[in-house]
Amino acid sequence: MSSPLSLESISNFLASEQWLLLFSSSNLQTGQKIARSRKIYQVSAETLETGDVEIVSYVQTADGHQHECIIALWLENESIQIDASCSCAVQANCEHNAATLYYLTKGERLAIAFGQTPHMEAVEQGKRLSTPQAAPSSEKRDTDANNKDCSAPTFLLRVERKSKSTSSTSNSVAEQDIYASAYAVYSEHKVPLEPSGLLIPIVTPDGKITRHRETEMTALQTLYALDLLPKDPQKSPKQKKWDSTPKWMREDAPAGNQGKIWLPDNKQWPHPDFYWQRFRHEATPALESRSWEVQYSVHVGLKPLIFRAETWKAEMVEEAKGWFNLSAGFEIDGEHFEIQPILAALLANNFLEVTEGLPKGQEFMIFLPDGRGLALPVGRFRHILKTLGELLEFKFTEGPIKISTLDAALLADDQDIPLDVPENIQKISEQIQHPQSIEAVSVPSDLHATLREYQLHGFYWMQFLTRNHFGGILADDMGLGKTLQTLTHILAEKESNRSNNQPTLVLAPTSVVVNWQREAAKFAPTLKVLILQGAKRHFDFPHIASYDIVLTSYALIHRDLEHHLTQHYHLIALDEAQHIKNPGAQVSSAIRQLKSTHRLCLSGTPIENNLGELWSLFAFLMPGLLGERSAFNENYRSPIEKQNDQSKRDSLNRKVGPLILRRTKHDVAKELPPKTEILHTISLSTAQKDLYETVRAAMDKQVRQAIVARGGEAQIVFLDALLKLRQICCHPSLLNFESDQMQARAEAESAKMLYLIEMLETLREEGHRVLIFSQFTSMLEIIENHLNAQDISYLILTGATKDRQSLVERFQGGEGEVFLISLKAGGTGLTLTGADTVIHYDPWWNPAAENQATDRAYRIGQDKAVMVHKLICEGTVEERIQQMQAKKNTLADNILDGATQSLDLNEKTLSYLLSVPE
Repeated sequence: MSSPLSLESISNFLASEQWLLLFSSSNLQTGQKIARSRKIYQVSAETLETGDVEIVSYVQTADGHQHECIIALWLENESIQIDASCSCAVQANCEHNAATLYYLTKGERLAIAFGQTPHMEAVEQGKRLSTPQAAPSSEKRDTDANNKDCSAPTFLLRVERKSKSTSSTSNSVAEQDIYASAYAVYSEHKVPLEPSGLLIPIVTPDGKITRHRETEMTALQTLYALDLLPKDPQKSPKQKKWDSTPKWMREDAPAGNQGKIWLPDNKQWPHPDFYWQRFRHEATPALESRSWEVQYSVHVGLKPLIFRAETWKAEMVEEAKGWFNLSAGFEIDGEHFEIQPILAALLANNFLEVTEGLPKGQEFMIFLPDGRGLALPVGRFRHILKTLGELLEFKFTEGPIKISTLDAALLADDQDIPLDVPENIQKISEQIQHPQSIEAVSVPSDLHATLREYQLHGFYWMQFLTRNHFGGILADDMGLGKTLQTLTHILAEKESNRSNNQPTLVLAPTSVVVNWQREAAKFAPTLKVLILQGAKRHFDFPHIASYDIVLTSYALIHRDLEHHLTQHYHLIALDEAQHIKNPGAQVSSAIRQLKSTHRLCLSGTPIENNLGELWSLFAFLMPGLLGERSAFNENYRSPIEKQNDQSKRDSLNRKVGPLILRRTKHDVAKELPPKTEILHTISLSTAQKDLYETVRAAMDKQVRQAIVARGGEAQIVFLDALLKLRQICCHPSLLNFESDQMQARAEAESAKMLYLIEMLETLREEGHRVLIFSQFTSMLEIIENHLNAQDISYLILTGATKDRQSLVERFQGGEGEVFLISLKAGGTGLTLTGADTVIHYDPWWNPAAENQATDRAYRIGQDKAVMVHKLICEGTVEERIQQMQAKKNTLADNILDGATQSLDLNEKTLSYLLSVPE
């Protein structure tokens, strides 16, 4: 018998490449390709009694045939000799033998082939196979043993693969090639575990050993818990029917057939090979922790691949300006695995759903197309799958992943996905995560203003977006100077020549366009400004390129689109960008067609009702960033709005958060005095209440009839009902009835109007100046009549007002104790810091619109405390709308937080608003 070969000596022999001399160059070349293509399976190595080593492998060819390779190694004259045979036509020293040896030279595959588990220290106990509670501690077992006549047993589980001759027989066991034998071990004596409970004592020369029933029954329950079931092994042909001696005591019983054999429950595990791989990875350490010894025959194979974090490698390479290729993967025993096919397999296995709530350190096993199991840590791969899945809309393919500069920068900061990134991406990533680190740039020399600190940061942020070709939303509160910051940015682009003599297009509401012209003249007089408004604007289209800023309105952009499409703008800025919140609207479609190098949105309320509005803004700013509209609705909008999915909200915030700069007055303008809001609940008069109930009951009936008769058209009837009820709350005379009797009832006095009259008297005595907002111009006329009768000086602004700015300047100059303003006409674009009191006569259900109106007085330049009064009628639709507004307000306060739903006019909402007052 020769000296046994050690694992180390074989490893050194393979590394020395002496074995290459046995093969032709063509077989070596083909063998290397086979090894790289991962077509080698079930490689096992065994040291024979002679000390020789036998290596067995199975190699699959391109046409699907499988060949068995047997390689013998032995020591002769202190050098290793080799003999390689194969079941293929060549029979010896073929490409399949070469492939096997190449395969074993990589990593720790040779050790694994010998049955060692070099990665087992990285494996944690899984829960894919359930196991009973852990066994008592060794200290407790020792104590229990002292109280009995003999020591408690340990247990042995031996996993075998049937020989070919056995597996070819047609008995019940032959259905599965791999089986386990289970034994209780008492000192030096082992006996099979017996499911029947018949525990025959062990007879030895030294006496009888009594078996521990409770301990052995617990061991049996452990096997059952692992979905293993006992079966009778193949009967020995020598067995005689009258022989009642237990099988394990018979002299003629083969060693492999002692007692029951254990097979996985095929109802639970229809693929035994998959079961045994999972068993080896998950159940083995669990059993070993319970004082079991688990042995595997070298012929079993089934060693799962185990991910090791230190082999992870991911790098990012710039492919084109603004785009990068991300290559990521890991190695196991020298074999490389690309990440995309792995993620596709996880997705196909419902990985995110199955592993929800599992500990991060636990492992999950998937099976590769070649049948091998791959164990992956749950926490790490949940994060990788979700992160890269959101980038690719969960559509995985082969090869590198193409990502934008923004996605590259966001990934670079992800500590759970180690990544080699270019230096410029690392810098962008740091600035995204820490906006205060955005580098300062010089303020344009021609700017005629001193920027506050937060305005400087806003300017730096816009410059940062431009340098990196990002689009963004400046979402500062109303009155913090979004226009000034944008003008500073435009001026800087011109002075640095980055604008390349291309103009900036600013779109704004019609009433605000002139304000842009006035602000530009005041703060950036060197900028040439063109206003495209009025019937004669067509004469100015040919001269667009000769201006620095072109101003136009949302109302005109669609009509003038063909003229704008001939011009490439350096920057397009949308003021009050919520005007394109509906992606299907004509104005939104037109604006998305405009051509520019950079894009910017300005809006204190980028989301007024739902997340679809955010998608619409980014469809203009950075097309494709949030994916297709349908995919965005599925991946973000529905989970956030309908299921309040915090993880999806966080994910969306990470994606768009760096592109949204939002500062509130309290955040950045500490010199601004506080604002106090007071809700006044007013009881209707008896006559007013009777009229309200009459109309409510009639409209409720009409709405319900419309729901039955016309379905969706019921909303039109409902809105009409809502309008009538709110008008009654404001003043019954706002209604026009066909019936003379009802019209006479409409002459009833208004409790809210009487309340306002008293409030105005008090405010006048205290010297306050007041803004009164109402949705109804007819209501403003009623209030105007009262002011005239009381000789109270006032100004009034409605949609019919021609010279808005003149009224603003008169009020700011001290004229008028009261300013009556139509909510629609004067809710935006005005600076009325001369007032210190705001009254919302009929609070609007949209919190954003209401807050914008309040901000006419509560803005930079205000040096007095501002009081905001909201008047609502108790027990009416006004009060219920206010309750709905309170829920909706969380969205107005935080762009990506809280309820993101509009006024949903479903049957439940209709019933709630039109129900009998409590």
